[in-house]
Amino acid sequence: KKTALLYEQTRPDVILISVDGIDELSKSYREGELAEISSGVEKMIEDWVADYSGILRKVSSDRFIIITEEQNLSKMIEKRFSILDNVRGYTYKEKSVGVTLSIGVGCGENMVESEANSRQALEMALGRGGDQAAVKKRDLSYEFFGGVSKSVEKKTKIKARMAATAITEIINSSRIVYIMGHRFSDLDALGSSIALCSAVRALGKPCSIVLDKEKTLADTLIQRLRREGLGDMLIEPAEALETINSDSTVIIVDTHIAEFTEAIEVYEKAASVIVIDHHRLVVNHINDAVVFYHDPSTSSTSEMVTEILQYMSSMPLIGKLEADALLSGIMLDTRNFVLRAGVRTFEAAAYLRSLGADTVKVKALFSSSLDSFKLKSRVISNFQTYCGCAISVADFESPDLRIICAQAADEMLNIEDIEASFVIFENRGQINISARSYGSVNVQIIMEAFGGGGHQTMAAAQISSADTTPEAVAAKLRVYINEFFAGKEAD
Repeated sequence: KKTALLYEQTRPDVILISVDGIDELSKSYREGELAEISSGVEKMIEDWVADYSGILRKVSSDRFIIITEEQNLSKMIEKRFSILDNVRGYTYKEKSVGVTLSIGVGCGENMVESEANSRQALEMALGRGGDQAAVKKRDLSYEFFGGVSKSVEKKTKIKARMAATAITEIINSSRIVYIMGHRFSDLDALGSSIALCSAVRALGKPCSIVLDKEKTLADTLIQRLRREGLGDMLIEPAEALETINSDSTVIIVDTHIAEFTEAIEVYEKAASVIVIDHHRLVVNHINDAVVFYHDPSTSSTSEMVTEILQYMSSMPLIGKLEADALLSGIMLDTRNFVLRAGVRTFEAAAYLRSLGADTVKVKALFSSSLDSFKLKSRVISNFQTYCGCAISVADFESPDLRIICAQAADEMLNIEDIEASFVIFENRGQINISARSYGSVNVQIIMEAFGGGGHQTMAAAQISSADTTPEAVAAKLRVYINEFFAGKEAD
């Protein structure tokens, strides 16, 4: 038993560390100061590794590799990778510099397997916004630590240009293109789809949007699409399955999880798949995409598509309707340019405005009926406060229940001292949770506990109603909120 225990404790683990945001500091500091900051961060990493028995090597200006044993990794996990907090709080001349670390830990039966797992874990940590540690265990499951900072906006558009070039080449080599977003599509998913569909058609390829018209939160945009004679863009999943073949390409927008798409069967039958999404990376993401364009630092998929379109052709590929659709998606996910609206967000909005986007018409896409407004007020008035979070259970039925509850979750954030809001409702055999925050509470982590996901400030989850009730889900939600705050304090 001693030998078996010693064997387990001395298994090799590989840790990769990436320093986030160091390149952005060159605009604020001189070369000498930048060297001092880099040296200071490097010393903090060296001191941290010195507390454990491991080998540290610097492999590039912002990358480090650590070789250690399982028994030392257990101690790092026990202290929840304290280096994350140390570097996040690093100051230079009594001023916070905003540098963070992303850590990928790989465990395996041998060094080669551990190194491969560490690279995948680092990619996962970066895809979830950075400032966290992702541990990929031997059973291939993940454990996460940190993740309390917001994603750092990447101001360069090189990645967008490269993605646009690759996407254009794939479109030109395809016979037909299908575009689909997530189930219960919103303005961001449908707006991105409409703009891409028009662009693909402008490039001379037939294209359709796969959409379940009975299950959408963007009905106002669909109605406008039909009024302007473009209703033929939309097809049902069953129709797409009849025509898709080995020469078809499927572009998935606003989600990177196969099970969340409008029709997983369409994805499975596609010859090639392109993914464009801004949500934080989850473990079971699509991993066979020809192009996986993922950027959690952007405000919305509509912002990403707007940038891509500018590089797909020297001439504009979309008109006023498509510009309105994209702008509505940006406004939805930024809550009218309040959350996650960076420099690139406003540049995208300005470009859409130059194409004729009408802010009045975009605002009309967010309108709701008087009955829906009354029901939304009812949800808001029923909320209860728990740990600074507003929790409300919708106790009524409505054809617009999903959008009512999503809007109610947004509205509850306007209440004083509310850091996050959760609305629970039952619909079509599922108990759903709409979660929102201003960033201090990472609702993505809380929703992942229910098997859902999303973004740091906007997330959701679905639970089968066969074995539970909305009230029971609310009770479990309180437990997960407690666990989140306990983990946050530990970090």
